[in-house]
Amino acid sequence: MKIPLQISSRKFTLTPRLANVIKEKARKLEQFYDDIIACRVMVETPHRHKNQGLLYNVRVDLTVPGDELVVKREPSEDVYVAVRDAFDAARRQLLTYRRRRRPDLKARKPNPEAASQDMGQIASLFSDQGFGYLTSFDGKQIYFSKSELLESDFENLEVGRLVRFTPIEEAGAELRASGITPV
Repeated sequence: MKIPLQISSRKFTLTPRLANVIKEKARKLEQFYDDIIACRVMVETPHRHKNQGLLYNVRVDLTVPGDELVVKREPSEDVYVAVRDAFDAARRQLLTYRRRRRPDLKARKPNPEAASQDMGQIASLFSDQGFGYLTSFDGKQIYFSKSELLESDFENLEVGRLVRFTPIEEAGAELRASGITPV
């Protein structure tokens, strides 16, 4: 996450154990979509009902490029169940968002040993044909098409612009960039 996790509580004292559970669940969300900008979590206890015990509401707000995903689940009598249900719903929304944004990408298991993205800069653009080349910091020329951009319009790119990308090697073909994000 680009902005640190924000956890708050209302009418309820947040225990260190609960805060750690929330931090771990938020960290796991990054395995499903690594471009989360911010995550805010609110745990609250609304007023007591006559016929029910103390209920807990959990709200998770995720800021992602171009959108904000909000999860608010039904109240639960167990705060840990409420947190679990809210983060499960957030994970489902995040996967739906990712599929909607990039339907051509399949889900991949994260590889902790490999860096998720490389850095480079735009070397040349062919706007009328919808493709270009970028140069990675290790000097390789890498092809990309406008369909590989995650956040920006192809027309707004310029030669020399820094970008993050995922290199893809195809058998017998030139190196190709995927998931391009201007820095």
